[in-house]
Amino acid sequence: MSVLSDPHQLLLFVGASAALVCVPGPNLVYICTRSIAQGTRAGMVSALGVETGTLIHALATAFGVAALVSAEPAALKALTLLGAAYLLYLGIRSLTGAGSPDNSAQPVPSSLWRVYREGILVNVLNPKVMLFFLAFLPQWVSHDADGAQARMELLILAAITFTVALAMDLGYAATAGALARRLRGRAAPGRGRTRYLVALVYLGLAAAAMFS
Repeated sequence: MSVLSDPHQLLLFVGASAALVCVPGPNLVYICTRSIAQGTRAGMVSALGVETGTLIHALATAFGVAALVSAEPAALKALTLLGAAYLLYLGIRSLTGAGSPDNSAQPVPSSLWRVYREGILVNVLNPKVMLFFLAFLPQWVSHDADGAQARMELLILAAITFTVALAMDLGYAATAGALARRLRGRAAPGRGRTRYLVALVYLGLAAAAMFS
């Protein structure tokens, strides 16, 4: 029986997806950092970007691309290094104030399109997300499903995971943005200190990606 036709199993799947989204990781840290540094709106856009990356990983799983990549250690290593290099780039850009008119403003791009793109890349260049989907989603596919049916079930399960994850990420973005506004109202940190904090987060994520 398919999990999609069994309400109990479907509820278990939704619960498992929510529990896994709750685990802190680079995506969650990135979204909260965006909300704190640039505001709730940017945090929500970054969440949409991150979960667009989730859909890309899910499609790669459904069509067998993820399995091919995971079977090649060199490809996994290259993806890991690309992800770390991108986070390193974000950290250096934040540290130097690149993209700011006077190199002293908050080190986040004003373009929400750029925020969205960066959210996608932060997720897509994280091989752990790909491996997670490769291990997690197929467990919920019907055992007797053929190729086409299995792929369809994977895509539907991925859509459910995307919906759950996006809803939770938007909540994280709103909470982080509200907390940041409250803290600024009490004692506003200097722009320079904000820049260093954001840079430290990105550089820390890059180091974690490289040495984990």
